[in-house]
Amino acid sequence: MRIPALLPAFCCLMWFSAQAYPAETGSGAKRAKSPPEPKAGTVLRDCANCPQLVVIPAGRFDMGSPDSEDERNDDEGPVHRVRVAAFALGKTEITRGQFAAFVKQTKYDAGDTCWTLEEGTFRERSHRNWRDPGYLQTAQHPVSCISWNDAQAYAQWLSRKTGKKYRLPTEAEWEYAARGKTLTSRYWGDKPEDACKYASVADQTAQAKIRGAASWLAHACTDGFAYASPVSKFKANAFKLHDMLGNVWEWTADGYHEDYENAPPDGRAWPGEDDKRVIRGGSWNNSPELVRAAKRGRDDADKRFSNIGFRIARELR
Repeated sequence: MRIPALLPAFCCLMWFSAQAYPAETGSGAKRAKSPPEPKAGTVLRDCANCPQLVVIPAGRFDMGSPDSEDERNDDEGPVHRVRVAAFALGKTEITRGQFAAFVKQTKYDAGDTCWTLEEGTFRERSHRNWRDPGYLQTAQHPVSCISWNDAQAYAQWLSRKTGKKYRLPTEAEWEYAARGKTLTSRYWGDKPEDACKYASVADQTAQAKIRGAASWLAHACTDGFAYASPVSKFKANAFKLHDMLGNVWEWTADGYHEDYENAPPDGRAWPGEDDKRVIRGGSWNNSPELVRAAKRGRDDADKRFSNIGFRIARELR
């Protein structure tokens, strides 16, 4: 006589089980487990023409520069604590060869005007573009004359091609990765003259070979390249990332703000109020002031420059 009293509870259990696994059938079905997150430092590559990515560990860091840092700007503060989730970031900047594969497959039009340095002047020129930025390149050079919109198009193509979520790094992710666990103004330390072991920057080579560069405020060293170098020619930082400083400026996902008041504490992208986008890292024609981990630059999303490229990020989940 107790069996009828148990029937409602039994039916409820059966109903609950069906609701818990609505997409599965059969008595032996189990919930699929998510693959484990790759370990920090792991190098990933999702296709033959895809960029190599390094897994960056989750962590916290102080974003911005202290008042004591030489040549700091007001937009680098206030220094604030940011937590960053684990993500993957390009081991190098996107190369001309990698961008060419994208253009070939999609027929994407990356424009035919670019700001270039020629004959001692830096101005916008027609018939200059990522194929011809005003100096000789190979497929292993970082692609330049790329707008923020172009970089977004490349990320969207990679996402469709691989089924993974590619995007530009946020400004916080970029600085966290560029610092590579260091607290100094550059990931090699505070001395600008040590740059030539780690980066292609405005240096004595550029002063000797580029018209008008003799008057530049340059690093007191020789890196061997007048313009940008092929990627990975210099020492990596502690996260195994090359050329995070120097070579070409890199677009980030964020809009520009004049300071870090009310900046997100969780490392997400921070939209701006206009079309200015943040660039980071300095480039081959920049003085020591501009080649620092905290240095921020900005430009219009549709503009192209021979010293601006990009690096790609990918989410791990």
